[in-house]
Amino acid sequence: MRGAFLLLAAASILGASALPAQSLRGSRASIARMYSQANAHKLHFYQTAAGVERAASQGRFVTLEPNEYFSLFGVGYPYARPAVSTFVQRLARQYHAACGERLIITSAVRPLSEQPRNATERSVHPTGMAVDLRKPTRSHCLAWLRKTLLSLERAGVLEATEERHPPHFHVAVFPRQYKAYVERVTGRPLRLAGQDTDTYVVRRGDTLWEIARRHETSVRELLQLNNRSSETIRIGEKLRIPTEEAGN
Repeated sequence: MRGAFLLLAAASILGASALPAQSLRGSRASIARMYSQANAHKLHFYQTAAGVERAASQGRFVTLEPNEYFSLFGVGYPYARPAVSTFVQRLARQYHAACGERLIITSAVRPLSEQPRNATERSVHPTGMAVDLRKPTRSHCLAWLRKTLLSLERAGVLEATEERHPPHFHVAVFPRQYKAYVERVTGRPLRLAGQDTDTYVVRRGDTLWEIARRHETSVRELLQLNNRSSETIRIGEKLRIPTEEAGN
C-alpha cells in the first residue's frame, strides 16, 4: 500500500509541470503520442498470430501469468513487452491492496490481422506495449484506478484512455520512461519482468545494441552482467540477459 502512495506522490511531483493536464478521455493527440512512442522505441507492429507467437518464443514478449493480484478474461494472446508485464504486476499488487480484488486484464498484444473494426489504424496493441483493463464496478476501486492512471500519465510514462464500449481502460506503457520512473521512485535498479530465458545465443547480424533493445535493457547493463568491456560479439556466443525476480 505504501508503494502505491509513493508512486502517486512521485508521479504528481515529476509530471505536474512536464505535461499538460490529462483527463483519460482520449484524443487524436493521445493516439499520436502512443504511436510516436512505439516508433521511438523501434517496436515492431506484428501482422499475424504466427508473428506474435514467434516473437513470444524468441523472448521479445513476456507471458502474462495470472496470480492472486490479477487475472485474464478473453485475452487471445497473453503476451506483453517486459516493461508492460512489470507495470501489470506492480499495478495489480497496488490495486489489490487498495481494493481487495483482482485487476482484470481483457487484452494484451493483438496482431494487426485481428484488430476490431473500430480500432484506430495507429493502434499500438500489435507492438505489445498496450493492455486493456476492465473498468471496476465498485466506485472506490474505479476512483483509485482513475487517479493512479492519471498520475502515471502526467508523469509521462504511459497514455491511458477510459473507454465505454465495452467499459475498460486502454493503457499504453512507454518502456524506457516507465523503467526510469520506477527506478526514481524506488531508488534501486529495476529488472524488467520475466524474460523467457536468461541466456541469449548471438545470431548472424546481431549487435549488442540490438540485443539490448530487444530485451529492453541497455548495452551498459549487458556489458556489466557479462563481465566485459568490448561491445564486439561473435556468432554462437552466449550472453547473459537480465531477468526479473518476483517481488520487485
